[in-house]
Amino acid sequence: MEGLEGRISELKKELNALIVAHNYQRPEVQDIADITGDSLELARDCTEVDCDLIVFCGVRFMAESVAILNPSRTVLLSEESAGCPLADMIDVEDLREWKQRYPKAAVVSYVNSSAAVKAESDFCCTSANSIKLIESIPDGEILFVPDQYLGHYTSTKTDKRLILYPGYCPVHRRLKAEHIIRTKELYPDAAVIVHPECIPEVIALADAALSTSQMLRYAKESPARSFLVGTEIGMLHRMQKESPERDFHPLSMGLVCPDMKKTRLENVVQAMEERRNVVKVPEEVRVKAKQALDRMLAVG
Repeated sequence: MEGLEGRISELKKELNALIVAHNYQRPEVQDIADITGDSLELARDCTEVDCDLIVFCGVRFMAESVAILNPSRTVLLSEESAGCPLADMIDVEDLREWKQRYPKAAVVSYVNSSAAVKAESDFCCTSANSIKLIESIPDGEILFVPDQYLGHYTSTKTDKRLILYPGYCPVHRRLKAEHIIRTKELYPDAAVIVHPECIPEVIALADAALSTSQMLRYAKESPARSFLVGTEIGMLHRMQKESPERDFHPLSMGLVCPDMKKTRLENVVQAMEERRNVVKVPEEVRVKAKQALDRMLAVG
């Protein structure tokens, strides 16, 4: 492991590279990253660092977003096969069909979508800013794609009418109310925090529904000393690292994203040594998608 970490450090200097990792990555991958965060943080922070090469440890749609916002830099996806089942639940043809059904609706695509879908959208959002983004749109009718559960949660926090596309995250949908009930019996004083991609029955039993960046802040600021966490288990590594005096327990050990776990240190080294898995977005798609992402970043 030390050899791989040392080699990564050498390559970073040699290539003037920045390594970024999503909060769901393996612990050892998070630990070698220069920036770790959620989709919004990574999309924003990568534009603010001086480097020639960005090595992305996550899944394809996230690396595409970074490439869209950084056209002058080379972006590598550490593991080429790391995709997202949620993002794959909608393509351009699907979205165009739904837009024809609701021609007056503004289109908001969750950042968990392909560059091509973003290019067909008016706005992008993340789980951290979906409510604020929706509230900023003057249109009364909004087509929200592709995550129906994030869309449903957002709809409960606004008066806007959201039309929900029936996509979902398989990992978060796996979490059920009984997981909270059973785990709460073991840790009765623990605060329950879940991701807004979870089903409504789970969110109803939680103390808070939060993006991963919001979970980190919540854990630091909450008077609770113990937390039951309902999101991909890779998140617990960073939570424990940043708040070592608190206890974190997964609501289910089944909350594992196979695609997020595909990236290993070996993949990072190979991608950098061979400069492979370059993320390319056609310019006409990039320009349109960037408009939607810029609107997302402007909301914050």
